[in-house]
Amino acid sequence: MSGAPPVALGALVGGVLGAGLWLVAWRLQARRPRLDDRLAPYLRGQVGTSTLLRAPATHTPFPTVERLIAPVMHDAVRLVERLSSPRADLVARLGRAGREQSVEEYRVEQVVTTAIAAAAGLVLALAAVAGRGTHPVVAAALVVVCGLTGLVVTEHRLSRQVHRREERMLAELPTVAELLALAVGAGEGALGALERVARATHGELSGEIGKVVADTRAGTPLIDALERLADRTGLVNLSRFAEAIAVAVDRGTPLADVLRAQADDVREASRRALMETGGRKEVVMMIPVVFLILPVTVAFAVFPGLSALRLDL
Repeated sequence: MSGAPPVALGALVGGVLGAGLWLVAWRLQARRPRLDDRLAPYLRGQVGTSTLLRAPATHTPFPTVERLIAPVMHDAVRLVERLSSPRADLVARLGRAGREQSVEEYRVEQVVTTAIAAAAGLVLALAAVAGRGTHPVVAAALVVVCGLTGLVVTEHRLSRQVHRREERMLAELPTVAELLALAVGAGEGALGALERVARATHGELSGEIGKVVADTRAGTPLIDALERLADRTGLVNLSRFAEAIAVAVDRGTPLADVLRAQADDVREASRRALMETGGRKEVVMMIPVVFLILPVTVAFAVFPGLSALRLDL
């Protein structure tokens, strides 16, 4: 029985190494140059400058290691794309989270997090096999579960960033609407009011308004820029706010009154959301009362009576 853990450990290590070698051989077989790849150097156009003068496209201090790992990373990114959310949904979520990050960079982050989690799972599996004689299949399942956990953690972290940013934008919306109403009431136009508020305030919503101003300065109509704002954020209240400004600009409605009405609506919606949250928390607060405080109170009330009965007996 003393030799069982080393045998199981050797079986797990041999299985991992065999799977790794099989995967490398399969990828090398799949990476055989195709006819298009072999003909591409002879069919491409003339290059204006020598390729030797171009700076290498590296992102780390170790370019050689980066070039060696790049094919494996590319395959890992493709695998994560199949297991994770679609590209269009990921682009929208990155924009809603306010990340200045491309889809490829986020996929690489997912691959690195998954690899670290899988490595931690491998260490735990080896320790379990060596210490307690765990079956190699269970240890391999632990490694897979840890890797998938790393993938899920990155998705959850992005969702939390989206949720927190949306909460901050909703909290800033009434104040921004009041400032816009004051600027419009002072004689500013819609675009001038947006630009003034974007310069005078700081926050998530101010950054989105700054993007609207930048799009308008670049030649995009203000109504289209506001529609882009509604599409980027995905918030119902902010979409209604942007549509109200667009309608007011298009039809000539008094903009200050529209903005004040929007601010009141957002405050009322926040008040209703706060009341709903309080109602849910009230139900949750009953759990410690029912399962902790009430049993202790009953025990203190009943125990003296039971003691008196025992003394009488």
